[in-house]
Amino acid sequence: MTHPRSGFDPSASSLAGGVAPEVMAELLSVRSSIDNIDATLVYLLAERFKATQRVGHLKAEHDLPAGDPQREAAQIARLRMLAEEAQLDPAFAEKFLNFIISEVIRHHQAISENRRPDATGGPRA
Repeated sequence: MTHPRSGFDPSASSLAGGVAPEVMAELLSVRSSIDNIDATLVYLLAERFKATQRVGHLKAEHDLPAGDPQREAAQIARLRMLAEEAQLDPAFAEKFLNFIISEVIRHHQAISENRRPDATGGPRA
């Protein structure tokens, strides 16, 4: 069944014709769980980025640097520990957080750049 908003069809698979029906049913069930988890991840990341946008504005307002290496190192160590507890590869968790951190810093830099006055003395649009 195609999802009305996204056009996503959870039953779409190149395996459909060559797999026993009971195997395909279980596969679709597990994939449905994965799809729900993926949707949750997207919404959680959106909430995280809303919070980091606020941090970016605070940093820009107070002329603080976009990055905070000490905080970032602590976050990575914390996430690696959580990953181990959750039986997730800590190296993967670190790569994932490093990607998020680099995006956050990029956003913070953009916020800071937009707050700098332009040639007329006013803030950039």
